[in-house]
Amino acid sequence: MSKILEKEFFSKNVVKIVLDAPEIARSRKPGHFVIIKIGEKGERVPLTIAGSDIEKGTITLVVQQVGVTSAKLSALEVGDEVTDVVGPLGQATHIEKVGTVLCAGGGVGVAPLLPIVEGFKKAGNRVITVLAARNKDLVILEEQMREFSDEVIVMTDDGSSGKKGLVTAGMEEVINREKVDLAVTIGPAIMMKFAALTTKKYNIPTLASLNTIMVDGTGMCGACRVSVGGKTKFVCVDGPEFDAHEVDFDQMLMRLGAYKDIEHKSYQKYLETVETVA
Repeated sequence: MSKILEKEFFSKNVVKIVLDAPEIARSRKPGHFVIIKIGEKGERVPLTIAGSDIEKGTITLVVQQVGVTSAKLSALEVGDEVTDVVGPLGQATHIEKVGTVLCAGGGVGVAPLLPIVEGFKKAGNRVITVLAARNKDLVILEEQMREFSDEVIVMTDDGSSGKKGLVTAGMEEVINREKVDLAVTIGPAIMMKFAALTTKKYNIPTLASLNTIMVDGTGMCGACRVSVGGKTKFVCVDGPEFDAHEVDFDQMLMRLGAYKDIEHKSYQKYLETVETVA
């Protein structure tokens, strides 16, 4: 079990949780994720590690409440324990000095992007970060991103923070004014699709983290299979990062929606149960 040491809501449905997990903290690298379980009979849920503190022996997770397990995790308080935390899992981000790195994050995808931004900056790169959200209340970790970025551009759909527009507008603003050697994008699948199409126009190598499609996290269930360069890959063991220009995002989007109705019904049933108990 891992105890919750800190908890902070970024918005109504997005919460940062700091867990006591010294062994994971010592060995995790940017790009790694963990699997958590709430209760002995709970489902396994993969969550990308947003940060760690080796001295304190902690890892940081950012959770968006979209289903039963994420709601249960969000409801836990400081001092409560998460039944199981397994990791670090997946392939770490390959970080080296390449020149200028453009990092684009959307929604809660900004959380797993943070350690990657930090890693590339510490490797001696110029790092420009574009953060995207629907409105100012959903922009997260902006201050932390500024600490490790040479520049941060904020894009919101309604213009309530930073500039009005999509993440691709912010990306092209950078691409049109200076040479970009590598791009990294993490966020909703539809956002990553268009981020990849944008960089492909300019022949900029691009990495996309496909953690949103993971389920089991160990390669056994096969639910996270994606087509990359015409070959089947499993996001949890082969990724979660892949060449964004080789990913079949249309297939991924179709598969992401396969169980949406069932997940929504389960979530609503859980909320009704909670309200009844309250």
